Amino acid sequence: MLEKGVVVAPQVHPEPHGNGLASRLNWLRAGVLGANDGIVSVAGIVVGVAAATATRSTILTAGIAGLAAGAVSMALGEYVSVSTQRDSERAILEVERRELAEQPEAELAELAAIYEGKGLSAATAWKVAEELTENDAFTAHAEAELGIDPTDLTNPRHAAFSSALSFTLGALLPLLAILTPVALRIPVTTVAVLVALAITGAVGAKLGQAPVLRATVRVLVGGALAMAVTFGIGHLVGLVV
Repeated sequence: MLEKGVVVAPQVHPEPHGNGLASRLNWLRAGVLGANDGIVSVAGIVVGVAAATATRSTILTAGIAGLAAGAVSMALGEYVSVSTQRDSERAILEVERRELAEQPEAELAELAAIYEGKGLSAATAWKVAEELTENDAFTAHAEAELGIDPTDLTNPRHAAFSSALSFTLGALLPLLAILTPVALRIPVTTVAVLVALAITGAVGAKLGQAPVLRATVRVLVGGALAMAVTFGIGHLVGLVV
């Protein structure tokens, strides 16, 4: 760009790259999937109970119980899963830290070989490995060899809370929709759930860079099938009881 005869470098705005963006997208995608689970699970419960009885308190009790159980289950499952992953990452990182302390020359050669394998010349790869090692050897080796950022390990408590929250937010939709007048409960809940599932399916596909239509149809069919099955079971139970 020219400005009064002087060459001015164009202003460059930093773009979101790296593990930070990938991590945020993964969290967001997990939140969308958690909300989807909440919608389908509680919708199946309340539709099934509503098919068996018109008593609002019974339907609401079943829905709240399903919401609480699902949120706790999601939180515990995520906590255990992420804790196990974090323990494994810490163990691997400790091995890498020990190897750096005991055989730094071999680790330096290994790091250089990694970058040479990525396409750098032997001289350039060695220079990069040396500079990275001088700056922060442990982080350089953890990221290049293990694909782990030692300063950004996933927190199991955060993961558990996020899963429980996303499930709860999704579950609130069918729980509120089923409280409409008796004649409208099933139709209103069905429409509300399918619309919400279409949205979560499309958003999840976008975040995962998958075909939106296929993912949305898959989620809609699954949600509709779940409600149809629970409605049928609830109706049969209502007739028998």
